Amino acid sequence: MSPVVSAAETTSEKVSFVNDVVPVLTKAGCNMGTCHAKAGGGQNGFQLSLLGFEAAEDYESIVREGRGRRLFPPVPEESLLLLKAAAETPHGGGVRLPKDSEGYEIIRRWISQGAVYRPEADPDLRAIEVQSDRSLINMGQQQQLKAIATFSDGSQRDVTSFALFESNSEAMAEVSQDGLVKIHNIPGRVAIMLRYQDKSAVFTAAVPLGASVGDLPEPKNFVDELVFANLTEIGIPPSPVCDDATFLRRISLDLAGRLPTAEEAKEFLASTEPNKRDQLIDQLLRSPGYADFFANKWTSLLKNRRDDASDITSNFAFHAWIRDSLLENLPYDQMVRQLLAATGTVVANPPVAWYKRVKEPKEQLEDVAQLFLGVRLQCAQCHHHPFERWSQDDYYSLSAFFSQIGRKPSDTRGEDLIFHKRGIATATNVKTGVALKPAALGDDIGAIPADRDPRLRLADWLAKPDNPFFAKALVNRYWKHFFKRGLIEPEDDIRDTNPPSNPELLAALEAHFIESGYDLKALVRVITQSKAYQLSALPNEYNLVDEQNYSRYYPRRMQAEVMLDAVNDLTASPTNFANLPPGTRAVGLPDNSYNNSSLFLRVFGRPDNSSVCECERVQSSSLAQSLHLINSAEIKTKLSAAQGRAATLVSADVPPEEKIREIYLVAFSREPDPNEMEIALDYLQQIPNDADGKPLGADQAARQNFQDLIWAIMNSKEFLFNH
Repeated sequence: MSPVVSAAETTSEKVSFVNDVVPVLTKAGCNMGTCHAKAGGGQNGFQLSLLGFEAAEDYESIVREGRGRRLFPPVPEESLLLLKAAAETPHGGGVRLPKDSEGYEIIRRWISQGAVYRPEADPDLRAIEVQSDRSLINMGQQQQLKAIATFSDGSQRDVTSFALFESNSEAMAEVSQDGLVKIHNIPGRVAIMLRYQDKSAVFTAAVPLGASVGDLPEPKNFVDELVFANLTEIGIPPSPVCDDATFLRRISLDLAGRLPTAEEAKEFLASTEPNKRDQLIDQLLRSPGYADFFANKWTSLLKNRRDDASDITSNFAFHAWIRDSLLENLPYDQMVRQLLAATGTVVANPPVAWYKRVKEPKEQLEDVAQLFLGVRLQCAQCHHHPFERWSQDDYYSLSAFFSQIGRKPSDTRGEDLIFHKRGIATATNVKTGVALKPAALGDDIGAIPADRDPRLRLADWLAKPDNPFFAKALVNRYWKHFFKRGLIEPEDDIRDTNPPSNPELLAALEAHFIESGYDLKALVRVITQSKAYQLSALPNEYNLVDEQNYSRYYPRRMQAEVMLDAVNDLTASPTNFANLPPGTRAVGLPDNSYNNSSLFLRVFGRPDNSSVCECERVQSSSLAQSLHLINSAEIKTKLSAAQGRAATLVSADVPPEEKIREIYLVAFSREPDPNEMEIALDYLQQIPNDADGKPLGADQAARQNFQDLIWAIMNSKEFLFNH
């Protein structure tokens, strides 16, 4: 291996457009999407490929297009390329390459040498690595990174000056364009992505808090062992395990999307069974509520959307298939196989409905990659993925799996019969014109005969135990469901340049899921039985700033459907939905159409089922949400319902203390503490005045006071959040 040299040490060598000039342009930002790589012609007729991925095209654009006016070899400094970059001629991008910069000198030399594309024996870039003196950096410290490129002739070059650096968390660490990392005051693990030409590498550093970690909860399973090992390494003491009332409410919301009833709360809190939490988890996993809640999640991601009246049949059938599959615990790989390889009519085979919403091979491959592989391939349709190794050929090779899908009208109005068209599956790269056969990401799946549906071969590849994406994407998605944050974040952006916060834990969950036979309930069970999941949401003096290490439970606002059901349960006033049986809960709605008739669902961000990204669901708070809970006609109607909870409590022949306990058990799965009881009792004894200033009658006053008490509890953070 040759010694590492710097760009400055190669001044006597011929300058390569590919290995020298393109990295300079990339570092200067000339070939970014906002500059000359902008779609539709770049800037002022000067078009470059994004991040220099198409060096040959860029060479043509610089050297030969524009009547060759961009270069002036007799006097390189007078070349328009350099005059613009140094802003000696008016340039909308300002100064990109100062005249005294190394990048300016490289381009000047390249022009003076004749502006060749590649000198003789110019080596190809094989790999890029990032070097650092340490992988543990304390808060407030700095660390200089070094980018080393390895070429096909064995030579190595220090390319730090022309590599791009990017932090995956600016709150934890920032990195300069020269590779100097500055650590902030948030503990955990931070990654710095390095990119040079079409290669990338990642530097990962542990940022310790440094506190002493002792008195850890007794681990329940491998999840605890790996979470607590990470917390011990970086010195973040976890919060204690939550109490029974908190766990009951948390697990009911996370598994069944509903609040526990008052009777369930009383029974659970009174139980002395040592394994009652495990029993509750199993009970919820067997319940219809589990199937309803997770079917709601999957139908949204799988775009079960009603665009017109003819969609009712397919939407209801598709939702029922997902719900029944979850209830019977159909292995995940089989569910995906039934979906991808679906043929026939929606009446006979409901998974066919997916192909009604996702009709084109482009949509099909992109949705499959993002949802089932955790890979975002959309940008690879036009150019090499900027953060990954996927190319346009990878994109169209995956598209080829869906190229032989045939359609013809069925007996059901608006529904197609889906079938496999006999023939050799191919997809044409629109840029090169090459017809590509099906190929999985980074894996050869062999030749597919003309009479075999290529989607079956894709399903076979997905379920292979050594598939590096399939199981990982699912366990990461489910981890986020229960912990608010994925081990890889965003949950559907799995790539080498976006490493997990706890790689050992992610690998263990992936292995467990595969070994279980892709058993979704077994995965849910191992996550929710862990002490890590059952930690209190209340921070201690050390872990308030922790955002990625799971040293406590991260509270999150209830989803729109769950919140509507919770309001219905608290007020004992259900919401009725058109064409559905009375008592249907919001988490059981089959498609997006019910958003139109429910202002509550729209205001609180129920998705429209138009994207495979969970980001479509709005989880942030807004003024409209606050106003809806405080003063909307819908909430007022529920509070004052004749058969609602307030009216029922007024007429109930029990002490007021029992009535208050019922409200608290329904809302929080706990009894009120002495201070809360005193405040509530005092308020219920008040006699408010009517609009004319006269005291209300006893019954009317009691009804209004109970409505106010329920309204106040409904608007509390303790009610609106799962914690």
